[in-house]
Amino acid sequence: MALRNAATAAFLALVVTVGCTAHDSSPSYVPGLGEIMGLNQMRHSKLWFAGQSGNWPLAAYEVDELEEGFQDAKTYHPTHKDSPVAIADVIGPMTDAPVKQLRSAIDHRDVAEFTTAFDALTKACNACHKATTFGFIVVTRPSAPTYLNQSFAPAAP
Repeated sequence: MALRNAATAAFLALVVTVGCTAHDSSPSYVPGLGEIMGLNQMRHSKLWFAGQSGNWPLAAYEVDELEEGFQDAKTYHPTHKDSPVAIADVIGPMTDAPVKQLRSAIDHRDVAEFTTAFDALTKACNACHKATTFGFIVVTRPSAPTYLNQSFAPAAP
């Protein structure tokens, strides 16, 4: 039992040490740009199905999450590899207007307006990829839900 408690204590000490330091409150792990954008691609997909299903609370949530991901990319990867432009300088100007359009469509609960705004966001994502030498990453409207364990239909009251 003592060995088990000692092992548990050592593990917890390691977790605390890895999670933060005494001199610096910043996280020791910073997700790569690929991880951040991979999660944004997931959010982009979920946003599509939420909007097409009229699940406006889920759509609003996914837009918030997308914006957080864009902010994380700007914060943690303001510049990246061989990009001729700073990522932090292009994400906002390219995505702010489509995100604002999406929020309006969600507020209006308008699928047609949502579809137009979603396509504008997708176009902005691809333009940003091209501007930052990631043009080989082409985002499209999803054709089938990737998350088969999630319902995109509005929740029953």
